[in-house]
Amino acid sequence: MNLKKGNVAAHLAMGLMAIYFLLPFWWLLVAATKDNDALFQSSSLWFDGFNLVENLKLLFSQENGIFLTWLRNSAFYAVVSGVGATAISALAGYAFAKLRFPGRNALFSLLLGLIMVPATALVLPTYLLMSQADLIDTIWAVILPSLLNPFGVYLLRVYVHDSIPEEMLEAARIDGAGEFRVFTSVALPAMKPALVTVLLFSMVASWNNFFLPLVMLSNDDLYPLTVGLRAWYMSAIMGNGGAATFNVIITGALVAIVPLIVAFLMLQRYWRGGLTIGSVK
Repeated sequence: MNLKKGNVAAHLAMGLMAIYFLLPFWWLLVAATKDNDALFQSSSLWFDGFNLVENLKLLFSQENGIFLTWLRNSAFYAVVSGVGATAISALAGYAFAKLRFPGRNALFSLLLGLIMVPATALVLPTYLLMSQADLIDTIWAVILPSLLNPFGVYLLRVYVHDSIPEEMLEAARIDGAGEFRVFTSVALPAMKPALVTVLLFSMVASWNNFFLPLVMLSNDDLYPLTVGLRAWYMSAIMGNGGAATFNVIITGALVAIVPLIVAFLMLQRYWRGGLTIGSVK
């Protein structure tokens, strides 16, 4: 009886958590189907007409289709930053886990400390560095800081240490493989589940990045979606003529999360299919 009560309580808690996480998405989906008047006059959590197609037309035609430019910028920043951060994290994580070099423990301790530093606290010094390098208001001001992912390095270091036995690496070295060949041919295939995890986290962080591009960029044509939608929102609340209306902004927010959902659905099979890769039997 106690076991059944525990199962009921667990399922109830999971159900409440699911509602908590899905409720904002439901509100966004419902709000994106309303016109600007219905958005403020109807129930927040239920439909009132269906104007999604009209909202999408307004979204992609607003300011000569600049939303598509912002969408392309976000995709570019996310892919380049995500792939770059994953590659750097893989190399560093492998080095910390399997190589012996002076200062390894001190550097790894410093890395753990960097995980605790909020990203927003580094924006100002990063801005000063980019300003000295004359990179302000360029794509590199957004991409270069995003290539450093301390949590990704930590995650891959732990994964490589626990999942790749030293015997595999030593066998490759005995066969004459160089250290880089050992990494690419032996370690890298076994790291696939962790690599996908770091890639997805890095891409999501870059896609949702707001404060860094807000500080670094002033050219509308370089904005990602987060900064672009915020610019529309500020214009809307100030009542500027020709500014995007709130229903258009909300529809843009809905479109902005669709690529993240697609990316997760495409990459999740690597978790299911490869969680035991590299395990010692």
